[in-house]
Amino acid sequence: MRYATKSDGNDGARYDPADMLIGYNTNGFAHHRIADAIAILSDIGYESVAVTLEPDLLDPPDRRGVRACVDTLRSLLGASGLRATIETGSRFILDPRRKHQPTLLSRAEGDRRRRIDFLEAAIDVATGVGADCVSLWSGSPDDDASSEVLLQRLTDGLRALVAFAEPRNMPLAFEPEPGMFVARMADFDRLCEIVDDPLFGLTLDVGHVHCLADGDIGEHLRRQRVRLFNVHIEDMRRGVHEHLMFGEGDMDFGAVFLALREIEYAGPVHVELSRHAHDAVRAATEAYRFLRPLVDGASAG
Repeated sequence: MRYATKSDGNDGARYDPADMLIGYNTNGFAHHRIADAIAILSDIGYESVAVTLEPDLLDPPDRRGVRACVDTLRSLLGASGLRATIETGSRFILDPRRKHQPTLLSRAEGDRRRRIDFLEAAIDVATGVGADCVSLWSGSPDDDASSEVLLQRLTDGLRALVAFAEPRNMPLAFEPEPGMFVARMADFDRLCEIVDDPLFGLTLDVGHVHCLADGDIGEHLRRQRVRLFNVHIEDMRRGVHEHLMFGEGDMDFGAVFLALREIEYAGPVHVELSRHAHDAVRAATEAYRFLRPLVDGASAG
């Protein structure tokens, strides 16, 4: 299993910026078969794929489907040579009428349990395919409970998931998301004080930090170097949560990759362009061409 940085002295190897893995989230290939998406990404040159579990891969109420999902992905990943992260942000996988519901914050215990069951299945899939981590988020509440109650629901669920992940040695990478209960890095810090476990880490979407004006991206990367398991990347404009093609926003990617090199980050950097799925091949190709020189340490051009 790959750890996020080489600077912790685990293997003594000399760091190379190419140890960063350029990846792409399959939510940007929503209209493709998963086999075609993975093959295309491999052909373009990507080294990692963030597999968003959709109902055609995993039907959460049926845990027997985990084995079939593992078999499918293991075969595809083996043929492509791509590493994988398992993403759990499918919009309607648990409720066909409500986006991203239910969540770990839901009022009804049974609804929270449904989300936990899905995330446990995702952990089993990730374990079965040797993924680097499972990425997840808080979601939004479906009632007007106090922040204290919502935090308790969330941390109870996360502790249960960490306990499930521990015997499998599967890292959980939590993503702050604009509009969700845990949106900012300070919210994540508060979580880490409660859910204090080496397997509980961070998916940092650099665009989210930028659009929320949530501090300096490079400083967050440096401060979170030990917990940084997964990075999401796209362009974005300050104040607007809209994932854009590189060059269409106002982000400074040179500073982002300078910080990643400084912390000797050796994990995946996954492009997240779900709204470009109608033009997936072109978007993925252009994104790779933009990111390759940055990862290799060249100037942004």
